[in-house]
Amino acid sequence: MNTLGFEKDPKDTRVVVAMSGGVDSSVAAALLHEQGYQVIGITLQLYDHGEALKKKGACCAGADIHDAKRVAEKMGFEHYVLNYQSRFQDSVIEDFVDSYLKGETPIPCVRCNQNVKFKDLLDTARDLGADCMATGHYIQRVMGASGAELHKAVDAGKDQSYFLFATTHAQLDFLRFPLGGWSKDITRQHAERLGLIVADKPDSMDICFVPNGSYAKVVEKFRPGSLNAGDIVHIDGRVLGRHDGIINYTIGQRRGIGVGGGHTENNSPLFVVGLRPDKNQVVVGPYEALARDTVYIKECNWLAEIPAAGLEVEVKLRSAQPPIPATLFGDKVVLKQPAFGIAAGQACVCYIGSRVIGGGWITAASTQALQQAA
Repeated sequence: MNTLGFEKDPKDTRVVVAMSGGVDSSVAAALLHEQGYQVIGITLQLYDHGEALKKKGACCAGADIHDAKRVAEKMGFEHYVLNYQSRFQDSVIEDFVDSYLKGETPIPCVRCNQNVKFKDLLDTARDLGADCMATGHYIQRVMGASGAELHKAVDAGKDQSYFLFATTHAQLDFLRFPLGGWSKDITRQHAERLGLIVADKPDSMDICFVPNGSYAKVVEKFRPGSLNAGDIVHIDGRVLGRHDGIINYTIGQRRGIGVGGGHTENNSPLFVVGLRPDKNQVVVGPYEALARDTVYIKECNWLAEIPAAGLEVEVKLRSAQPPIPATLFGDKVVLKQPAFGIAAGQACVCYIGSRVIGGGWITAASTQALQQAA
């Protein structure tokens, strides 16, 4: 059996590698080629090429397309650029804009993996006769008693499992993640050894279609006139100030709210505790008003059976948050202890140990369990 799990020689195994132009996917493609696999690199053009050339610090920018092609040319494997601009706009950008206008805090990178890279591109890989598709994500595919499982990466600092919770069983059967078992410094060492142009390229940090981190500009471009000013209200009903658009706020936010001091006893800080798009209001209150212990989720994807009586798991409610203990009941998660700053539009991703059980999109959070206990 070869390193990708097939009972045939690497030279007889065709692998499509999704190449973003960064160091991770470049090394994944180059190493598989070095090992003798039939590698076909594919890079997606996800937005206007003229604009893409101007972007820096984001994946799939114009320079990244060029870098991916240079890597393929140096190593000697096939490489193609596919224009997915319309698909990306329909399934990622439009969803991002609508989500913000509903008072949510979306994660477009998950939608991109879910609806473009692991759906449309995966279908393209099959059309090319590939045995599998490989990516440069830091996550592990481990064979378990019932088939392929998804596990956290070895390098906790680079683990991308939160962003890949929507990976289905069928997709996991076809996907491979060559880098999940090592750290980023090893990836860069291989890039240097192979003489790749991207060896010292910094990691992408920004959302690719958001210039300079300005979400408001993207929303205004796609929904002109949607950024309306409104009231900032305290949870007790007092109007404390004005905002210039609810998309500039997220649940749990403390800084940059736009409300001065003197509104609370002892001048304690205020936090965004709610967004009311129907009334165009930003609701603020003390930190303790953020406490929630019951999370409701939709569009769930499960990679294990969920008993009706519930499953003991750990959950991440934001990508940078440590996992916390909870009980999973399908479309509802009850936390063992209240969490603060849970935002609709984020993902609730469930784990047992290092294994990713799956997750769903957060629609709301409440204090149901706390109220029942009282």
